[in-house]
Amino acid sequence: MRTREGTLEGGRILTVADESTVIARVRAGEREAYAELVRAHTGTALRVAVACGAGADAEDVVQSAFIKAYLSLGSFKDGASFRPWLIRIVANETRNTVRSAVRLRAVAGREAALSRGEPLIPESADPAVAAMEEERSAELWAALDELSDEHRDVVACRYLLEMNEAETAEALGWPRGTVKSRLSRALKLMGGLLAPESEWEPGAKEAGGDGHG
Repeated sequence: MRTREGTLEGGRILTVADESTVIARVRAGEREAYAELVRAHTGTALRVAVACGAGADAEDVVQSAFIKAYLSLGSFKDGASFRPWLIRIVANETRNTVRSAVRLRAVAGREAALSRGEPLIPESADPAVAAMEEERSAELWAALDELSDEHRDVVACRYLLEMNEAETAEALGWPRGTVKSRLSRALKLMGGLLAPESEWEPGAKEAGGDGHG
């Protein structure tokens, strides 16, 4: 498991132990301490919301998710990692938002929201290479957009957020076998949606499934 959960302004990393201390302070009545968790995990929460389809509503979804997480801190398990728990809340909040709104999302807008402030291609890169990378990225987002909620969520956790299998299972509330089988199925579906030259190969690292779908 990762011990580095989130980064505060100024570069300090919050460990699970740090998070437990902050949560204890909040529970004891120091409500302003919750801002430390918000600062540390806003970036991750936005990535989850965008990857799960929130589009232009991502910031509103994240704000609502942090409020719900705050109101639910009484049920948070002592000593647990805050990040997977928050991701699950963000994913659920995103699904609720998407289902209650007209689902019109632009692939370019989602890609820009995900990479904002963190350019994928250096300014010094060859323009031709940059164009190829942008086109490939757009194809990947378009394929991801065609997946079901469950398949999109598992791909987002494993590859966009770089969570391991155990963390993904905890964040999504699924058995590990379900994570493995749904990820395998999602990668096969994406492979069928992409052109051969797109070089989408994460599935090569994933093995089979166990019958969960």
